[in-house]
Amino acid sequence: MAALIRRSLLSVPASNTRALSKIPQLVCDGVIFDLEDSVASGQKAEARDNLRRSFAELNSDGLETAIRINPLTSEFGPADLDLIVELLPDAVVIPKVEHADDVRVIAERLSQAGVPERVSIWAMIETPLGVLNAAEISSVGGRIKCLVVGLNDLRKATGVLPQPGRANLIPWLMQVVLAGRAYGVDVIDSVFNDFKDEAAFEAECAQGRAMGFSGKMLIHPAQIDAANRHFGPDEDALGEARAIIEAFRQPGAETLNVINLDGRMVERLHLEDAQKLVASAAVIANRKRKP
Repeated sequence: MAALIRRSLLSVPASNTRALSKIPQLVCDGVIFDLEDSVASGQKAEARDNLRRSFAELNSDGLETAIRINPLTSEFGPADLDLIVELLPDAVVIPKVEHADDVRVIAERLSQAGVPERVSIWAMIETPLGVLNAAEISSVGGRIKCLVVGLNDLRKATGVLPQPGRANLIPWLMQVVLAGRAYGVDVIDSVFNDFKDEAAFEAECAQGRAMGFSGKMLIHPAQIDAANRHFGPDEDALGEARAIIEAFRQPGAETLNVINLDGRMVERLHLEDAQKLVASAAVIANRKRKP
């Protein structure tokens, strides 16, 4: 299922019609249509109207669509949630989630409005409380499918200074990854602000993949290819996955929990991981073939 591949999630201000018009030509896995931080207060209504006019064209096959709303407690939040009910994107992104109830309230509103369960919830983790309560937030179940780290707001809230390799942020990042993985929730790495610094972006993508993130939130189309490459399966990993699958297909191995593959112990849990990897690669390959 294409919605499960989240290597590259491009954030696009819903007020920017030029950027919206380019989305059908992009190869990102998903788009977050932003109604919050990147849209000025005086443009909120116009941004919602932009999505109303163009959402059907932007909601193309294979592209996961999410809309980031303003907080329900703000003057813009209720109208944003009404737009979710109207357009039925794949996901609603909630900013600055700090408690499980922040997710539950939105989930209840969606259900009361008759929104199908396929419309998931992504929680932005971008405050100290959000990091501390990431496990509680992930444990809500139901619609919650994704945590998205927001380091810009987190840095502002904590006073953490920039450091090479995000060294002073790694404990917090790993805490969010662990919380999401514990409850089967995807975890998306934060944006990289300097989209012109390709080398530094590549390094941060590699770091995020090594830390266990599912993908990366992006701010510019130029970042898509690198994110797809780093967070997607490489040929070596695919070759090993296919070898594991084939080994478990051999006579007598179908019922074993552990086998010997070229002198290495391989458990059935590795088979499950291999099958997921090959399935993901097939989805990605199929998407590339579409015009």
